[in-house]
Amino acid sequence: MAAKIPDPIRSLQQQRLQSFNELLVSMELAQTLWTTEIQQQFQTCWTGSDFVWDICRKSPELVLELIDEGILFRAFTTEISQALSQALSICSTEAELMTALRKFRQKHQLRIIFRDLNRLAPMTETTADVSAMADACIKLSCDWLYDDCCQQMGTPYGAQLGDEPTPQKMIVLGMGKLGAHELNLSSDIDLIFCYPYKGETQGAPRTLTNQEFFIRLGQRLIKVLDSNTADGFVFRVDMRLRPYGQSGALVLSSTAMEQYYQDQGRDWERYALIKARWIAGEPQPAQQLMEVLRPFVYRRYIDFGAIAALRDMKQMIKREVARKSLHNNIKLGHGGIREIEFIVQSFQLIHGGRDKQLQNRSLLSNLGHLEANGYLPAVVCQELREANTFLRNTEHALQAMSDKQTQTLPNNPEEQLRLAWVMGFESWELFLEQLNSHREKVETHFNAIVSEDDDEAPEQDASDTDWQAFWGRQMELPEEEISLLERLGFKQTSEIHRKLINLRDGKILKTVRRQSADRINQFMPLLIKNVLQDENPDQALIRLLTIVESVLRRTAYLVLLMENHAALKHLVSLCSLSPWITEQIARHPALLDEFLNINNLYAPPKKTELEDELRQQLAHIPEDDLEMQMESLRYFRMAHILKVAAAQVAGKMPLMKESDYLTWTAETILSSVLDISRRQLTSRHGHPGKDDTGEPSFLIVGYGKLGGIELGPGSDLDLVFIHNGNSNQMTDGERSIDNGMFFTRLGQRIVHMLSTNTISGQLYEVDMRLRPSGNSGLLVSSLNAFEKYQHNEAWTWEHQALVRARCISGDPALIKAFEQVRETVLSIERDNTSLQKDIREMRHKMATNLGTKSTKGGTLPAAWTEQDEFHIKHDHGGIVDIEFIVQYAVLAWSHKHPVLTRWTDNIRILEDLETEKLLSIEDVATLTEAYKTYRQTLHRHSMQKKGSSVSGDQLHEHRTKVITIWNQLLKDSVPLPAS
Repeated sequence: MAAKIPDPIRSLQQQRLQSFNELLVSMELAQTLWTTEIQQQFQTCWTGSDFVWDICRKSPELVLELIDEGILFRAFTTEISQALSQALSICSTEAELMTALRKFRQKHQLRIIFRDLNRLAPMTETTADVSAMADACIKLSCDWLYDDCCQQMGTPYGAQLGDEPTPQKMIVLGMGKLGAHELNLSSDIDLIFCYPYKGETQGAPRTLTNQEFFIRLGQRLIKVLDSNTADGFVFRVDMRLRPYGQSGALVLSSTAMEQYYQDQGRDWERYALIKARWIAGEPQPAQQLMEVLRPFVYRRYIDFGAIAALRDMKQMIKREVARKSLHNNIKLGHGGIREIEFIVQSFQLIHGGRDKQLQNRSLLSNLGHLEANGYLPAVVCQELREANTFLRNTEHALQAMSDKQTQTLPNNPEEQLRLAWVMGFESWELFLEQLNSHREKVETHFNAIVSEDDDEAPEQDASDTDWQAFWGRQMELPEEEISLLERLGFKQTSEIHRKLINLRDGKILKTVRRQSADRINQFMPLLIKNVLQDENPDQALIRLLTIVESVLRRTAYLVLLMENHAALKHLVSLCSLSPWITEQIARHPALLDEFLNINNLYAPPKKTELEDELRQQLAHIPEDDLEMQMESLRYFRMAHILKVAAAQVAGKMPLMKESDYLTWTAETILSSVLDISRRQLTSRHGHPGKDDTGEPSFLIVGYGKLGGIELGPGSDLDLVFIHNGNSNQMTDGERSIDNGMFFTRLGQRIVHMLSTNTISGQLYEVDMRLRPSGNSGLLVSSLNAFEKYQHNEAWTWEHQALVRARCISGDPALIKAFEQVRETVLSIERDNTSLQKDIREMRHKMATNLGTKSTKGGTLPAAWTEQDEFHIKHDHGGIVDIEFIVQYAVLAWSHKHPVLTRWTDNIRILEDLETEKLLSIEDVATLTEAYKTYRQTLHRHSMQKKGSSVSGDQLHEHRTKVITIWNQLLKDSVPLPAS
């Protein structure tokens, strides 16, 4: 040891070494392996463990056996099950089984403590070693007893509905530290017993139900492990974590377990199941049980309902520490082991539903993930790691002394000195100083994680009391309630009163769980107080009530808002400004998670940050879990559209940034969808067959707003799929198909992932009509076929669409080839008169079919008046005019000015038209300003859930100027709006 050996310890070591050497001599045991170094290591071990000293004193041959086998000086975790299996193979009676288990445990407990106290094994290896020994003892004992029970009572059979009965085995779940492979040196083992299906035994004179059989098996297993005989015990068994606790049946069926947790599971049981792991039983039913229990532990989205439960548990811990005077307990006292576990598990419960990497039983692994993903600062995680190691080593030292499950620091000075020296300190005071330093850091972090936020709680005033009387149905007459709403400051009192009464007295609120009703009762006063601070409290409350109604059975989201007053304030403000935001959150309450960090809500990420974020989200999901991948993609899109909407209505994001953000989001999603779809298809059919040109690849091309980097919040995606594979080649998988079929199925999968309606809705509406030959054409075209079509068959309007075509995701070489085809087609020299005629006719057709009534009917109006509505996109003088002007310019002039083909967005093409002196500075400025104004108006209307039209007296100047430029360029005679 590094520390100087105090005299009392030196005396104890010398005394025990002398006694042991005398035993070796008296028993005539060979001492050739008993080297000086090993003697010193055993002296250290005997200093810290009277339990090991007693084993060595009673069975000195066991020490030499361990030395001879060489397992004192290496890890044995992976071999321990095989070693126990050999030891139990000769057992023919339960008594022999019990003796063999206890002898085995003594030997390996000696080995583990020796390695731990001499620091030959790190703390994590010690806990893994003890856990592996427990696993082996439980599983092999259960198997032995099962066979014995079957001989005596028959074999239990059962089946899922419609299946043939099959033999059933008991499932044993290890909980707590056992489940996490983190058992300490003298832990109890927390177990839950279960069996797959109901049924009865066969093959014995008397038939038993499966439950009766497995209860007897469970009782025998507990006896074999837990009984304290002359040889000691194997593991103390604790069954109190089972459903219904001590009053519940010892063993339940999987169905009964599922029903219990679904109907009666409590918050502390969610904590217990975080570390649950099946140890014994058939793999398939055991794994099915774990999957059934997972949704109870980990909510689908971020679970802020856990916060209130965390607070309750925190208070319970404090009361328990005070009541039992546990301040000297390094597990339960302040800054102890349980507080570290509590910190980590709180993040698991809150975020584990979304972040599957937090569905991990290991405390240290979870800490690493919390640090790597920004849940906790690195310094906090490092301090918690260091404290955990120190406290667990101290716990082992305490338990090694007498093989007792204790975490209480000794009061006896001699025991204090022995503990301090084993831990590497020369005095108790030095050890205590280091221990207290760790505990203070843990307590600080523990208090910070689930703070009471007393300072933030709003003070109650008279209106709160009145509101509680309203909500508690204590007012006798509706008139009193309406009068209160007037005094509070509402204007639409009748409407608001009706909606509040519908919520308060509605059927849903009467049928929700008591906890949910309590949360709503707590939330409503806070909501009223916040909406009264808004400029339009009536509108704010009416909209917020739709969100409240949408989460009546998921009130954990209300807890989020009660815990985060800034989030509630911003939510009220944004919903008051935008019915669209209100509707999105009411449909998808998980979006409330985004209000936790207000700074991020208004800060658009860069495209690389978006890609990294989505990559990390999908990395947590198994590659074969398509449903979860689709849900994750939908949440990703919804969250970022919400951020765009919030920034827009708050006036914190300009139009071009908004479109960039929405377009980047779509591009990021499309790239991931392509990767997922291709990965799934190649796993089934293999990779497309190569030819002389190399590896075939696939390309997603975006048209329209996606291609022009001009997506709005509700935009669909105009897509075209291209490949460069040889259709005569076959894929190289077991279920081989030709390349053409492979790429067609790839396109189908992409469309399926994007457009399928899941519980979170549709990812994007997809429009594939711009592909060659439209709806009648192939879903996926080869690049050669695409090129031929564009040169020989495409209409002018298809070349117009190609102006806004842009590669979104695919192989760089194929992207380059497509861009060359696009440039070549756009640069064809065209007859200007014919081109103008084609574009005019298509424009008038669109205005007739899609514009307002003033342009429908096949003819243009003589003049427009202020009474006519103006459709910002489709009416003459609107967005489509500007887009057609730009497309005409590219098709008409790019054969002489190839620079016009380099961009796909209207603004930059207009800038190039000015640079090339093809349009005047004034005309470009006019078109650019009008285009931005129109799009800004449409985005604003979208947030307000308004249509795409405005009254005739709006945007008059822009319309007039756009039509004037249109008529000049396209040789048209569209009438101007009336002045």
